[in-house]
This record gives sequence, C-alpha cells and structure tokens, in this order.
Amino acid sequence: MSPAQRRNFEELAPRYCVPFQQSETDLRLAFPHYDRPLIIEIGFGMGETTAAIAAARPESNFVGIEVYRPGVGKLLGRIHADGLENLRIIVHDAVEVLATMVADEQIDGVHVFFPDPWPKKRHYKRRLIQPGFVNLLRAKLRPGAYVYLVTDWQDYAAQMLEVFETAAGFRNPYRGFCPRQPWRPETSFERKGRSQAHSIHNLWLERTE
Repeated sequence: MSPAQRRNFEELAPRYCVPFQQSETDLRLAFPHYDRPLIIEIGFGMGETTAAIAAARPESNFVGIEVYRPGVGKLLGRIHADGLENLRIIVHDAVEVLATMVADEQIDGVHVFFPDPWPKKRHYKRRLIQPGFVNLLRAKLRPGAYVYLVTDWQDYAAQMLEVFETAAGFRNPYRGFCPRQPWRPETSFERKGRSQAHSIHNLWLERTE
C-alpha cells in the first residue's frame, strides 16, 4: 500500500466504508438517497471502473466489495476527489457479506468483472461462479434485477454460461454472450487481455419473478 493509499484508508474509510456485520443490514441507509437502486460490485481491484460507472450512473447507489487494501485506498481517494456520494465500500469477503449482511431481495444488480480465473483445472473449484454462489445471488436479487459478468478466459466464460443456464430463477435475454454495456468502460484487465489476444466475454442475466 502506498503512503497515499494508506492515508486515504485511515482518513476516508470512516466516511465511505460500511463496516462488515454478522447480521442483516439495510445497505441503502449508507447513502444520502435511500430510495435509489442498489448495485453491488464484487472484487473491484483498483476501482477505476467502479468509480467511472458510479459517475456515469448517478441515479443508482453502488457498493464495492474488496479485500485488496491498496485498491480500497485508491478508490477511497477517487470517491472523495470526485464527490461520488453514490459509492460505498465494504472491506470483506464478498461471499460472507452476501450470506450474512445482505437481506434477501435487496439488490438491483451485481457486477463481477474479471474475477480470478484460477486457470489450472485442479483449481476450478475455487472459481467464484459456481452453482452454490449463483443460488446465493438469486436469493439476494430482487425480481428483475441483473447480473453482469465479464471475463477474458474462454473456459471460465463457458463455465459461467453453463452455470447460469442450469440455475433456476434466471433468464438470459441475449441467449448467449452479450455486447459490452455502453456505461462500462474498458478495465486494465480488459486492455491486458486484448493485448494478449484474449477474447472478452460479457454475460448478462436477469432474475425472473
């Protein structure tokens, strides 16, 4: 963690971070505008895309969940500098946050951009997008809410598609992969992937009634 990131963490976390709790919490209370749609991003890295999307979509509230403290420190500085009152952070494991802190049918959207691909076959079980996690997501999403996934690993993209195709409670309006949404800027991972001739796979799912 750089000195600036550490300073941001120490000075800004009390204002912009939501403490993890072992009980359900109404995350909307963390925002000045309580009634706006609530979007969660899982694993935002250094936070450049998270901040850009929050700035582009001021009509929604965003919670980024991340354990990488240099990235948290970086994003805290961006929130403060850009006045992003619709963006908050939880520094904790995302699965535990969803399982214990988020009430059922509280979320209007989930972003998972370039999750760890765990490329070795023996490590596939460590990948985030698994049937159990998708079932957890379904419980936390409102009917009509969306899940937006992006990866540059072809076999992980195929796994994501298969998991959601076989999961109950989701529909794929694109019947396959989708175009990049216009409000999502390219990430550093995306640029790196393209430079290595990796295809970028976008997947959009919606929770059914």
